[in-house]
Amino acid sequence: MLLNWLVRIVSDLEASIVSVEKIDEYIQLPQEAAWRVDKNIPPPTWPEKGVVKFQNFETRYRPGLSLVLHDITCFIRPAEKVGIVGRTGAGKSSLTMALFRIIEASGGRIDIDNTTIGSIGLHDLRSQISIIPQDAVLFSGTLRMNLDPLGDHCDDELWRALELAHLSAYIRKQVLGLQHPVDQGGSNFSAGQKQLLCLARALLRRSQVLVLDEATAAVDLQTDDLIQATIRTQFAECTVITIAHRLNTIMDSDRQVTRTGTTTCRVMVLQAGRIIEFDAPAVLLQQPSSVFHSMAKDAGIV
Repeated sequence: MLLNWLVRIVSDLEASIVSVEKIDEYIQLPQEAAWRVDKNIPPPTWPEKGVVKFQNFETRYRPGLSLVLHDITCFIRPAEKVGIVGRTGAGKSSLTMALFRIIEASGGRIDIDNTTIGSIGLHDLRSQISIIPQDAVLFSGTLRMNLDPLGDHCDDELWRALELAHLSAYIRKQVLGLQHPVDQGGSNFSAGQKQLLCLARALLRRSQVLVLDEATAAVDLQTDDLIQATIRTQFAECTVITIAHRLNTIMDSDRQVTRTGTTTCRVMVLQAGRIIEFDAPAVLLQQPSSVFHSMAKDAGIV
């Protein structure tokens, strides 16, 4: 009896020590940058145009590691649609993480509407840019809370967003509608449905800069076409940066008509963390020696 008691005590002590070690490990992790920078708060309407400029930008995942992006210099015009492609490990996701300052610059800078994103608070940056990620995140609660956590929108606006995201029919079949419960991590929704919910979120926020990180990776080709049509119409006046493995999603058109005129669609090809090609899809496809032409050929497009 005494031996069993001692074994239990030792087991509990060992488990407690592991917990303390984990807490200490988290405490030692470097903190992110300031959430707000009082001396440099962008105006509420920022960004108005959606001009994105990389100037000799480079970054690494942590000190001591090799650079994952090298001397990235480019200019993305207002309302331009840019598709980013490249082989696995080319740096596509790293570019997205740099835009949200999940990884910080090791050199150079990123400007959005002439504001250097490294000089403002993380809240001011991340609250003004929308992303539809590859691995969509949902939280335990209701569908309404996941779509509009701050309660800024009425039910009609939520249903409109769900309709544009091609998910309203499914939600209307649920007994509780917008109050339909969402399990932890959205486990009661499919991967494709979670991505469509993220699209509905983006439609509600109407950010001037939208990032799509493999946003349609979990949906079929027919749904992908519907989503791309929604993005073309509803985000026509926004700057859209798309990271895609399906080349069809970024080369359906070279020019797009908006209220303010005609905007271009271009493709950025990354290789080993560097920009090696950046032009309209049709231009790159006319160059048999281009990397994009080679990728399109492998995909059976040309």
